[in-house]
Amino acid sequence: MFAEDGVLDARIADIARRAGVSYGSFYHYFESKDVLFREIAEEVDARLRAPVDEVILARSDLPPEQRLRQAIRRHYETYRDEAQLLGVIEQASRLDEQLAATRAKWQREDSARVAASIRQLQRHGLADPHLDPTVAAAALGAMTHRFAELWLAHQGSDADFETGVDTVTRLFINALGLGAHRGTDAPAPPAAGTATAGPA
Repeated sequence: MFAEDGVLDARIADIARRAGVSYGSFYHYFESKDVLFREIAEEVDARLRAPVDEVILARSDLPPEQRLRQAIRRHYETYRDEAQLLGVIEQASRLDEQLAATRAKWQREDSARVAASIRQLQRHGLADPHLDPTVAAAALGAMTHRFAELWLAHQGSDADFETGVDTVTRLFINALGLGAHRGTDAPAPPAAGTATAGPA
């Protein structure tokens, strides 16, 4: 109902009917429509964040570039599947201070983890040593997320899915200089279980 009608126009009576419960039962579970919407938004956002933990920070022998590609693909697959609802969530977060604060906190946490991963790559000679990890993580995270909103939620780009994933991955890899700074005597890539950079 939120995806179809938006937060303001979605009615509790319609939500209850779609869920197969009575109008009164709705208030047994949720204090208000806004509370329900925030819970849904948090669940969808958690799925968007999952690739950072499940791909980027997981134990793997894949090189950083391949992990990054997998994570970006999964992130955009989730965004594509929930694009209509995420468009509503993006709009609502600009008006709902509580939702905005929750999303901002998660973005800071993700950005901090990505910054730590960039530092790890720099220590192994795999990423541009002149980058400020904190700024790079914030900038690349903003690019990854905002392009998804423009492209998948608002159809602001007519790129097909594979082109979108490939282009953002290449931008991410090029921005970090992954592999470009590896010399003949540079350390090997991080061992399995070592964090590498990914989308915020």
